[in-house]
Amino acid sequence: MLKSIKFTLTLGAMVVAGQTAFAATECHESKWGKDDLIGSANLISPENTLKAAALIKRGKSQPLGIVIDSKTPAFAPRSLSLQVVQPNQQGGQKLDAFGYPGNYNDDILYTWVGIGSQIDGLGHLGEGGLYYNCLDEKEISAITGLTKLGVHDIPPLVGRGVVIDMAKHMGKDVLAAGDHFGEAEIKAAATAQGVALGKGDIVLFHTGWTEGKMESDPTAWVSGEPGISVSGSRYLASLDVMAVGADTWGIEPIPPAPGDGAFYGHVVLLQENGIYILETMNTGPLVRDNVTEFMFVLGQARIRGTVQMIINPVALY
Repeated sequence: MLKSIKFTLTLGAMVVAGQTAFAATECHESKWGKDDLIGSANLISPENTLKAAALIKRGKSQPLGIVIDSKTPAFAPRSLSLQVVQPNQQGGQKLDAFGYPGNYNDDILYTWVGIGSQIDGLGHLGEGGLYYNCLDEKEISAITGLTKLGVHDIPPLVGRGVVIDMAKHMGKDVLAAGDHFGEAEIKAAATAQGVALGKGDIVLFHTGWTEGKMESDPTAWVSGEPGISVSGSRYLASLDVMAVGADTWGIEPIPPAPGDGAFYGHVVLLQENGIYILETMNTGPLVRDNVTEFMFVLGQARIRGTVQMIINPVALY
């Protein structure tokens, strides 16, 4: 399904190239305490939820997840397979136990949960064998599921969502693979849109990448992407945002920005700051509807011990 062998080798080379510049540093306890397991979800509060609800002006809703299937490109070796079955109905049998000649379909899903629109939990990426709040991989990474930092423990993420149109700011319909933006560009784009980013926000970036590339050139879509540089990730973390996302499969540029390690922003956001990552978000409809801020609501599937989860957050505005 995926033509990504060359991409995987290239990515490995980029990670190795970045190791010198991003050597492991001393781990620091979370600002929410040494026992905290939910990171920025601590910013959810009745007050912030009510403020987010006040952003609903038009009574409209928009799904932020994309439709996925067995052909959806994904970071190798991830894949998805769906089978629809009719149990005990071979040869035209009907289920008389229903009290009538009933029939029904069931489905069986074989999938990696890091495919399509997804949330990265705090146990997804770390450095030097450590994850969020200095948790050691030997302690939490069981083959049967994470023993700590599982996505099932994340409370419903509810708050003010902001979408920043970086494609428009950079004068393009679709940013190119490797195009990157950091603190200065994010500040300038937000100012141009007339929005301020703040504590507890869910910040999404529109680059045009998924709408412009996924269907027309799926191999190119999964082989590179535009995105947030490490300096941009550190800036967003300094604002105490709750989550960072984009309409790309990894939120960061591939190839990475000069001097950055591939996906090192994941380390900055997840491990160092406990900030969730939202990938392949459906931002295009919001941009076309001139939405800059909205109420964000996410209740993910709660499968114990998962690292990531396929999601469909909702934007209400």
